[in-house]
Amino acid sequence: MTISYNWLSEYLPAGKELLPELADPEKMSRVLTAIGLEVESLEKYEATKGGLKGLVTGEIISCEQHPDATKLKITMVDTGGPNLLQIVCGAPNAAAGQKVIVATIGSTLYPSSGLPVIMKKARIRGVESYGMICAEDEIGLGQNHDGIMVLPAETKTGIPAAVYFDIYEDYIFEIGLTPNRIDAMSHIGVAKDLCAWSSQHHKTEALPRLPFKNNFKVDHQGMQIAVVIADADACQRYAGLTIQGVTIAESPAWLQQRLISTGLRPVNNIVDITNFILHETGQPLHAFDADMIKGQKVVVKKLAEGTVFVTLDEKERKLSAEDLMICNQPEGTDGGEEPMCIAGVYGGLHSGVTANTRNIFLESAWFDPVHIRKTALRHGLRTDAAARFEKGVDISNLVNVLKRAAMLMKEVAGGEIASDIVDVYPLPRQKKEVSLKYHYLKKLSGKNYHPETVKNILHHLGFELIKEGADEMRLSVPFSKPDVSIPADLVEEIMRIDGLDNVEIPVLITTAPSAEILGHEEEYREKIAAGLAGSGFNEIFTNSITNSAYYANESQTTLVKMANNLTEELDTLRPSLLETGLERVAFNLNRKNNSIRFFEFGKAYRLDEKGKFIEINHLGIFISGKTAPDNWKKSSVHADIYFGRAVVERIVRSLGLEIDGYREEISKRLSVELQPGITNDRIGSMGMVSNAILESFDIRQPVFFAELDWDKLLILNRNKEIRYREIPRYPAVERDLAILVDRSVKYRQVEKAISDARIGKLKKHGLFDVFESEKLGAGKKSMAISLTFQDEEKTLTDEETDSMMNTIISVLVNELNGEVRK
Repeated sequence: MTISYNWLSEYLPAGKELLPELADPEKMSRVLTAIGLEVESLEKYEATKGGLKGLVTGEIISCEQHPDATKLKITMVDTGGPNLLQIVCGAPNAAAGQKVIVATIGSTLYPSSGLPVIMKKARIRGVESYGMICAEDEIGLGQNHDGIMVLPAETKTGIPAAVYFDIYEDYIFEIGLTPNRIDAMSHIGVAKDLCAWSSQHHKTEALPRLPFKNNFKVDHQGMQIAVVIADADACQRYAGLTIQGVTIAESPAWLQQRLISTGLRPVNNIVDITNFILHETGQPLHAFDADMIKGQKVVVKKLAEGTVFVTLDEKERKLSAEDLMICNQPEGTDGGEEPMCIAGVYGGLHSGVTANTRNIFLESAWFDPVHIRKTALRHGLRTDAAARFEKGVDISNLVNVLKRAAMLMKEVAGGEIASDIVDVYPLPRQKKEVSLKYHYLKKLSGKNYHPETVKNILHHLGFELIKEGADEMRLSVPFSKPDVSIPADLVEEIMRIDGLDNVEIPVLITTAPSAEILGHEEEYREKIAAGLAGSGFNEIFTNSITNSAYYANESQTTLVKMANNLTEELDTLRPSLLETGLERVAFNLNRKNNSIRFFEFGKAYRLDEKGKFIEINHLGIFISGKTAPDNWKKSSVHADIYFGRAVVERIVRSLGLEIDGYREEISKRLSVELQPGITNDRIGSMGMVSNAILESFDIRQPVFFAELDWDKLLILNRNKEIRYREIPRYPAVERDLAILVDRSVKYRQVEKAISDARIGKLKKHGLFDVFESEKLGAGKKSMAISLTFQDEEKTLTDEETDSMMNTIISVLVNELNGEVRK
């Protein structure tokens, strides 16, 4: 929320001695933060950058030709000081007697384009120059550079340029407003809070100066427009009036400055007033070209599904049957309404205010927050008006705001009010009532509040006391505070105005020590995370909402689409951790972090055959670049699929499980998808990400990715019986075996063959060398395998070891057509 200090000050009490902390923007920012309106930034605003500081009006007393430059002149300029300034000027229109703008030594110029320039004493072609006579583009007042600015002859010399041009200066607060504080989404709302704070802390009555003057009057009844509410749930109140004979033009300077200082772009006087009122009162308004309202009737209703409507941005939008519309009703039709505006969200192209508009119908309404939010999200229209309506505006203030806007329009655009106010309010709302007990206030706040203090704070915030007892009061809630509905809300209001810093802290605080007992899932998640972090991995957290364009070439039937997507890009719940993780990989690679080791615990989503939502916890692993930095001992090795496979196996073993085997498949996502199977149960996939996917993320180096089904791993872990045994007393025997096989044979085939031999005393085996050479024979390779044997009951003899080795050799020869190398 953007708040202008100057604008806000218009609604504060005139006697600033009552509000000493509010007379200074810095002090005010601290007060705003203290009452729950956290000031995230405070910046000085200047309509012209630099505020023309150091620039003054002057008069050229003499203007002589420069002796060494035909395009330069030597001037003597009176700036109101004791001495004339000698200034070398290159402007062709410079002449004696002119009133001009002079930049003095030490001032900083902020040109319309280019970098700032600090004025220094200079020597130009041998002549000293003590300043500069300025053109308008040189000081940021325009684009003209044909010559110096020449001021009217009656201009006095020595006047600061900021005063002469009346440069607007302000201070702008950026307030981090919480979503429930619709009452503070306006300058008047903030002023009410500041006055309540001042009344409490200075014990004086500080009331905001509200702009709702009692000077509204109807000029004539020349243009009546009827209003019909066909959907009283979605629109509970609708007020409007007509203004005839307006002149569409630029807004006056004061109005433009108010809007520009808060980040708004002036459009024309009518539209600018609706924006001004929005930020002044928090009530959105909409101005229609009254001559475009057919049948002189406004109908608030929903239209048929698929109705086409062209909005102000010239886009055709297909309406939902749940979109509330402002329509007209051409004469002679019954139920043939034509849409003019998406209620509370966005105007229509053909009914808006244009340069040719002469008559205005001005709308002030209350629309249901749920309807507005759904419509705004459905059409991707996040407007200032929708942001207010979806939180709930003050339904009691519609007519006051309408009168205020109408009088402003008469002031800046002319015209006459040509109708009575039409105020359609089918079912007037009753104020909510909330009870508050003093002992509950003490329990929640930790402070004993005097009843008069409580009543004073709530009174200045607009609450009305209905009934009061010894320990309880009952209050009616103002319509401007739709978020207040329970006693705790009242406690919050009291505490923030009194000041959270004023809650007493007890001298002694007692607490009982507690030990956090992690559940099964959390315990193993912490264990795996700690192990990965200890191995040099960094944990990442990515958005579970992603872009469906990532999956354009895949089946869309299992994707979970967002019903109300935040943006056009974020429209799908991710089916995998791959794409969102690759975004982070690309982000790091673009910043020269070329060695990546990431892991992420996150959810993935999909639809099953019956359209039911399925949510699965996954563990994702990302590896790219070097496995370790270069050092003086050896060069680093780049990560590959074997390094990644080792990481995955270590994770699985940490859960007390073993990977029995791998199934290799080709995938669009992974160049080689290795699917570990535990008791033939798929627990995930791993492999090198395909080049096509890497190119879509602009990644130019290999990336290893593994995604494990964390839920399934935990289930398998629960079902795993953990057994302990003592360290064997007898030594192990190690043997090596080199076998010659066809080049097409993979090591997992060797593993399977050895496993099929069923040798109980074979404890482990592994591949430690692969050798290929034409000397071995065409299409042949040698695989060297280490084998470890051990008997837990006795020491193995050579004969027993030889027998087991012969069995293994026999299996490898018979099943793989291998040949033992000797």
